[in-house]
Amino acid sequence: MNTRKKLGDLAKTIRSKNAGTDKITFDVIFREKDTYEMVKRAKALTRESVCAVLGVDPARLTDFVEYDPAYAIKFTILRERPSGSAGHGDIFGAQQYAPFLDVEVDLSA
Repeated sequence: MNTRKKLGDLAKTIRSKNAGTDKITFDVIFREKDTYEMVKRAKALTRESVCAVLGVDPARLTDFVEYDPAYAIKFTILRERPSGSAGHGDIFGAQQYAPFLDVEVDLSA
């Protein structure tokens, strides 16, 4: 039996967006408490794993919150340069969430 699923198949919403000119915030939101708790138990999203998925230095991660009332895991990173600066490809920060869709979650944990 396969006990691994992709985060994109488990979460209701995975998104990223601006959090001011210098930050991008991410939300991973679940429909059911049980699924949310399973992902938390599996430690699929931690401060360390988020930085690894994004390929960023841990010093850039400013916030990481497991927000139980909303069945959500939320985190924020500092941008390398301000939104809208020359050569910046994602002004709104809305395209940064994609790597999290394929994060594997071990449901046997």
